[in-house]
Order: sequence, then C-alpha cells, then structure tokens
Amino acid sequence: MEQDIQEINKALREKTPKEIILWALAQGEKAVVTTNFRPYEGAILHACTQVKSDIEVIWCDTGYNTPNTYKHAETLIKQLALQIDLYVPKQTSAHRDIVLGIPDVTDEKHQLFTEQVKLEPFKRAMEFHKPNIWFTNLRKGQTAFRDSIDIVSYGKDGVLKVSPFYHWSDVELDNYLELYQIPNEFNYFDPTKVLENRECGLHS
Repeated sequence: MEQDIQEINKALREKTPKEIILWALAQGEKAVVTTNFRPYEGAILHACTQVKSDIEVIWCDTGYNTPNTYKHAETLIKQLALQIDLYVPKQTSAHRDIVLGIPDVTDEKHQLFTEQVKLEPFKRAMEFHKPNIWFTNLRKGQTAFRDSIDIVSYGKDGVLKVSPFYHWSDVELDNYLELYQIPNEFNYFDPTKVLENRECGLHS
C-alpha cells in the first residue's frame, strides 16, 4: 500500500488543488473537510466547496479561539455557504479554566487538556460522519511530522487524508485568496499547540 501511495502522490504532484479534490471524490467514498479557521483555511474550504458545494465541514472548536477567529469563521460560513457541523468539548472553557486551566506544554496535564478540547471532539466527529476521505489544509514545512507525509496519506484509522495545497507556499496561498476574494485572518491561537511548529495530536 505504501508503494501505491507513493505512486499516487507522484501522479498528483503537478495537479491543481481542484484536480486533486476531483481525484479524491472520484474514489466514490464518503468525504469531509475539517477546519479550525486558522490562517489560510479559506483556501481549502473554497476549493472543496467549489467542487462539492454540500461537502460536510467539521469544525472542532476548542472554545479558546480569539474573537477575530470567531468573526472570521462566521464570515467564511456565510460567504461559502458551508455545511458546518460544530463539535465542542464536553466541558466549557470557563469550567476548565477553574479546574485545569491551560497547562504549559511541558506539564504532564497538557496531554489531558489536549484530549479534552481537541482529540475527544474530533474522535466524536469522525465516529459520527465515518468518512473515508478527509480533506485538510496540511502543508509541507509546518511541522516535522507534516514534512514526512505528502498530498495523500493514510491516517492511523485508515482514512485517506488528502491535502490539496500540500506543496503550496504562503505567497501562493495569498494569491489564491486574493484571486477568489476569500478573507484571511492571522489573529489565531491554538492552546494545544502554542508553538507554531508543534503538532497537536490530530494528524500524527
């Protein structure tokens, strides 16, 4: 299977994001796209909805997003008519702030925090939707793990993960967003990562 994935990635390397998305959907499987409305998420959401307007969009909201991120999310949801399915932690952020807070990444409690605000809601979402194809906006150069995958890879659960913009630079994405008049927002905070080059646990 690894050899097949290598051959698929080689074939897709020169394809456009739209062509990659069309290829993935042609596999005839259930597809979803996930988002956290971080910078440049507008690109993957636009690309997917241009090919399949009713694609299910999973948003796992940690409850710790900035006001700018929430406003940006509302703008994109309306502009792209996103079919959003929202998943939130079982405990409110206000309650968690009292009993746990946001532990430092070096604190052993940080893993529990990550499980509560990101991993558990995500697992719940995937169990409900049961996708075979998972579109993401992972890109090369973001983290060491993401450098080790490619446009197409298999997750631990066997879901085919497809990252149409994997080889794109920030400049190329800037141009894409400008071309299609898609807004972007850089005031973003992920409490499970803190550091930009740190994995949160969803993809590794």
